[in-house]
Amino acid sequence: MFYWLMKMIVGPVLRLAFRPWSRGTHHVPQQGPAILASNHLAVIDSFVLPLTVPRKVQFLGKSDYFTGSGLKGRLTAGFMKGVGTVPVDRSGGRASEAALRTGLRLLGEDELLGIYPEGTRSPDGRLYRGKTGVARLALESGAPVIPVAMIGSDVAQPLGKTMPRPKRIGVVYGEPLDFSRYKGMEEDRFILRSVTDEITYAIMSLSGQEYVDIYAATAKARLAQGVPIEADGATTAGAPGGRPIPDVVLPEPPAEDADEDEDERATEADAESGTGPADDDRPADGGPQPPPSSVD
Repeated sequence: MFYWLMKMIVGPVLRLAFRPWSRGTHHVPQQGPAILASNHLAVIDSFVLPLTVPRKVQFLGKSDYFTGSGLKGRLTAGFMKGVGTVPVDRSGGRASEAALRTGLRLLGEDELLGIYPEGTRSPDGRLYRGKTGVARLALESGAPVIPVAMIGSDVAQPLGKTMPRPKRIGVVYGEPLDFSRYKGMEEDRFILRSVTDEITYAIMSLSGQEYVDIYAATAKARLAQGVPIEADGATTAGAPGGRPIPDVVLPEPPAEDADEDEDERATEADAESGTGPADDDRPADGGPQPPPSSVD
């Protein structure tokens, strides 16, 4: 109930700010369990993606979001619960097992489960190696996997920025992936890696991102230590599982919005280059003013 209340109240604000566009929503089943496996570019991914489908989408989130103290802690817990986040205790050696069991429970209840195979946000907008938890969920539950590509959320909210900017965000859904041929093989690590790579490749085929064959968490650790991500030639894989790089036409907003977006880009380019209207040419007070440029 709280989820739908939040979607009804906060949803219009998010729609106004990010004007989300989507493609392929017909691939999301109207009922029954399914896994939405998406790339992860920004915190707001989990807030914008659910706006594009009528069903409730639940994500797994660390329990720390729900245990904060004071007013801020209660507000954070309420908001995370309202947007469909389910708490998972990630401390200790059995953290991944707890997340798996929670995910399987939700799928067993015919829920729509959102998951980020990379495990964390991309540090640079590229697509990183997927963790095999998504494969275990798919094989043990038998649920179809719908690959999803978030487009432009890293522009709206670059890594390290708390407050996002009002920029358009797209969500592209691909055809469902069926892994029933591997039923009963969820303990085979080679099968799990193969399934995970297939899912990651499907996401790459939608997003057009460059692929990096290491985990995003490893890349972040290297950056924190001042070590280049490509220190061991990690970017030479091309695509998951040694596949050829897909020929992808970068997704863009629907055609009816193209003129509006082109005007916005032209205005920003003029402001950055100093070629926009001079002060004397600007509308007088009380008239519409050109939008200010955003610089991060």
